[in-house]
Amino acid sequence: MKIDEKPIILRPHHLLCTQGYSGHGYSREFVENMDDVVERLRQGDDRIRITYSTDDLCMKCPNKIGEDCCKTQDKVKWFDDRVVLYFGIEEKEYRYREIIKEIDEKMTGEMMDDICSKCSWYPISACRKRIVKERLSIGRE
Repeated sequence: MKIDEKPIILRPHHLLCTQGYSGHGYSREFVENMDDVVERLRQGDDRIRITYSTDDLCMKCPNKIGEDCCKTQDKVKWFDDRVVLYFGIEEKEYRYREIIKEIDEKMTGEMMDDICSKCSWYPISACRKRIVKERLSIGRE
């Protein structure tokens, strides 16, 4: 697979979606685009740029109305704000595997539920299984 020279552009909450994605989406065009982006990430296309606006996944979403404008704008911004709050994600370039590792190491079930409970895909996705690393409470008070 050829690795693209341009970074993949992702909004903060899509760092979670790309991990839990399992082939479902809003439309055929959305799924095809999501398949392509997720495949690139999983096959080693490691450069990403975080944006607090529309990203490469939003481009084929039927809910996209315009640049940084979605039919569910308040909900989308809420997801992004929660990820930024918990993990300090900034608008800049990252290495996908590094930022995913950092998120996954810090993520708890409570955090995941707080971030994703308003997502219609959360109950049927693999997000929680792929991201949350339940930790033993031995030695903690």
